[in-house]
Amino acid sequence: MTKVYPKAASPPQQQTSTSSRNINPVVLTVWKKSLLFNCDGFTVYDSNGNLVFRVDNYAGSKKSEVVLMDASGHPLLTVRHKRASITDNWLVYDGETTVNPRFSVAKHVNLMKAKSLAHVSSAAGSPKKKSLVYEVEGSYAQRCCVVYDDKRRCVAEIKRKEAVGGVAFGGDVFRLVMQPEIDSTVAMGLVVVLDQMYGGSSRRFHT
Repeated sequence: MTKVYPKAASPPQQQTSTSSRNINPVVLTVWKKSLLFNCDGFTVYDSNGNLVFRVDNYAGSKKSEVVLMDASGHPLLTVRHKRASITDNWLVYDGETTVNPRFSVAKHVNLMKAKSLAHVSSAAGSPKKKSLVYEVEGSYAQRCCVVYDDKRRCVAEIKRKEAVGGVAFGGDVFRLVMQPEIDSTVAMGLVVVLDQMYGGSSRRFHT
């Protein structure tokens, strides 16, 4: 993250092939900070220091809704906390729409399976039903999470960023490592949801 105002870059594209597991994963650096003054959110860079994703939560904005944008500020996903539900659920929509959610994320509360954080399932009517069934395990507070698909393959990981030049990074800077089987926008959308579920001070966005 040597660039404060890096040039824009398109969201990284995953490659698909029968030997996709031999392809190097995509690694993004996630900074839990907005580039805009008086905003909370995320700033996400690729391995070349280019801005890929951003989240800017303005004061006075809808506190139950968070929008994931590309580097130019175009909305990619909208995350909404589903109120009045038996379980703690978040719905994720394409763009800025709030109709026909793309998928839903339920906070895991089963103490018998404590390492499980959330379950991701396709929302009713989603055209991408077969590709969006994930289980998230680990600890978001420790920035140590694994996303498994329905075949129990690791498709994404949240990891602490290693110290560089003797400078250690805290929990506000971490890595998002993605395999070709998961779309980068979906993976970053899951980071946004996990932060809403387990991010401590960030929970004020949906009070």
